[in-house]
Amino acid sequence: MEYVIDAQKIKYAYPTLEDAEPELALRGVTLQVEKGEFVAVLGHNGSGKSTFAKHINVLLRAQEGTLTVVGLDTADEANLWTIRSHAGMVFQNPDNQLVSTVVEEDVAFGPENLGVPQEQLRGRVTEALRAVGMEGFEKRAPHMLSGGQKQRIAIAGVLAMHPDIIVFDEPTAMLDPKGRAEVMETIRYLNKEAGKTIVLITHYMEEAAEADRVFVMSDGVVTDEGTPREVFSHKEKLEEAGLMPPLATQVYYDLKEKGLVLGKCPVTLKELVDELCR
Repeated sequence: MEYVIDAQKIKYAYPTLEDAEPELALRGVTLQVEKGEFVAVLGHNGSGKSTFAKHINVLLRAQEGTLTVVGLDTADEANLWTIRSHAGMVFQNPDNQLVSTVVEEDVAFGPENLGVPQEQLRGRVTEALRAVGMEGFEKRAPHMLSGGQKQRIAIAGVLAMHPDIIVFDEPTAMLDPKGRAEVMETIRYLNKEAGKTIVLITHYMEEAAEADRVFVMSDGVVTDEGTPREVFSHKEKLEEAGLMPPLATQVYYDLKEKGLVLGKCPVTLKELVDELCR
């Protein structure tokens, strides 16, 4: 089995003031992702999920344990830029990732800094913008776009570097419902059509429901993993992690308490409607 991300008991504590006791943000995370998978990492604020995400792109390095990305050890300084060329990262706030006043220049920034020849840049920019549904916006100013459009430009900037893995760290947290839908549609396309390995860090259960597998994090460790249906059916474990199942699953449990048992535990509203109609 080919794991493009293989974390084994990794630990990390952020620097503290002198004499203060370090508090572990990651307490021994073990997590593996296969090539082409779409995985979601769920957790409340402070659970360690974003800290883990930053390890994949080597923005942070594990202080204990091991982490390999595309077979390369993140502890080896010599692997830094190779790993970053394979694993792109999209952050919560697109404004923190946009660096130019023109869309096409912004999308070209990453590959240009990787040393991609000038004659190839135009093709990469066009290809990336087409993939996120933003073709025709090349000459626009990013600050004039909607939140969802800005996030898609940020994704295009990562795509133009041709990564195998894209890590999304709460990419819809600052967006309205329309913007969230646009970004999730892009993520689905990148995984199913473009074959990218996706790691989605989120606290939105409905977004996690679209993943192949879900990992739940709490207090710096993985407390549960499985398919969305498996994880969402572990109501007690979710509650211990400070999470609630998605609406469709909550309705399932409410109906079950009242004596109406559906054929299967739904994880999306469409599944819930199908079960109720059946």
